[in-house]
Amino acid sequence: MSKLETSAEKPVQVRRLNQLVKDYIERLGQIWVEGEIAQVNSKPSWKLSYITLRDTSAEFSVSVTCSTTALRNNPLRNGDRVVVLGKPAFYAGRGQFSLWATEWRPVGLGQLLARLEQLRQALAAEGLFDPRLKRPLPYLPNKIGLITGRGSAAERDVLSVAGARWPEVDFRVINTIVQGAKAVPEIIEALEQLDADPEVDVIIVARGGGSVEDLLPFSDEALIRAVSKATTPVVSAIGHEPDTPLLDYVADLRAATPTDAAKKTVPDAAEERRLIAQLRERTSASLRRWVDREVATLRDLTSRPVLRDPLTPIRVREEFVTAQVDRLRFLIHRSLEREEAVVSGLRGKVSALGPSATLARGYAIVQAQSATQPEPQIVTSITDAPMGSQLRIRVSDGSISAATLATKPAN
Repeated sequence: MSKLETSAEKPVQVRRLNQLVKDYIERLGQIWVEGEIAQVNSKPSWKLSYITLRDTSAEFSVSVTCSTTALRNNPLRNGDRVVVLGKPAFYAGRGQFSLWATEWRPVGLGQLLARLEQLRQALAAEGLFDPRLKRPLPYLPNKIGLITGRGSAAERDVLSVAGARWPEVDFRVINTIVQGAKAVPEIIEALEQLDADPEVDVIIVARGGGSVEDLLPFSDEALIRAVSKATTPVVSAIGHEPDTPLLDYVADLRAATPTDAAKKTVPDAAEERRLIAQLRERTSASLRRWVDREVATLRDLTSRPVLRDPLTPIRVREEFVTAQVDRLRFLIHRSLEREEAVVSGLRGKVSALGPSATLARGYAIVQAQSATQPEPQIVTSITDAPMGSQLRIRVSDGSISAATLATKPAN
């Protein structure tokens, strides 16, 4: 490419400049670039995804464009160290440089982290990290098992913090190698010893901070499976807050640091005493308020008329009953008087219309009895008293016996 001659009188246009840069860059062809993933910007609906790849030792970065489908098949995450196969591209319209990536692979620590991530996913698929398998820690353990390095800061932190929180706490400490190839067998052996001890109620596995390589024993598959089989609750206290070995996922409780593990395993005696004092004060205050309410209620009840003079309701009811009885008597007397008047009227009617009154006016009742009629019958016709019939004539003051001598029909 020949040198571009320009001057103040003959400047190059921006579009020409960008096109020249684009032509030059695109002649580079495909290249492999190493870096660390700083940012991934992707959505399922996008055709293209955008990645920021930065240098691992200096403040340099480059924009990487790739297919969303390829990224989905081979995902990238922030912090991954990778090598990327891409073609440099320059977008003339925006004057922006980018790398069009078609392939990427983890490298160095990225490879290590990738393997750990694959192992994590495989163990998670088996259900070893299921939250439902997590066992609660005892409130106040009888004895705590501690697996850590000999004379380590992690051991001092756990013992000192736990002792300060609960002076009577009891530990069974097993020191092991916590780094290197021999670490995993020793840690598993210590774990099995403590898990078999009936006095140990909880086990803490502790180690200070370190690099990813230093903490590899605590992501070993054999150790993870041993912890998942343990019957005693296990607390993971490996490294510092950002460190996340696979032991953190399978343990019943993850502590950010060894100090945090001591705090989460042993209650604070001073805090418990303060809590007891607070609860006692709250209980006393609640009891006093209850007594005050009950006294006020009794005072209110005793101030009511019914309790000042308990016989008042009885007297009121007595007066009510007396009034009701008097009213009932009055109603009964009046009803009897009405009925007596009715009876007297009926008696008068009966007397006026009855046989006695008729007989008193000179009338008589005649009964006849004959051979053909042995039973006495009231005579209402001359045919009822044939010749020779025995007659009984009833008048107002008695009766007269007679016989039929003759009969004569009415004119």
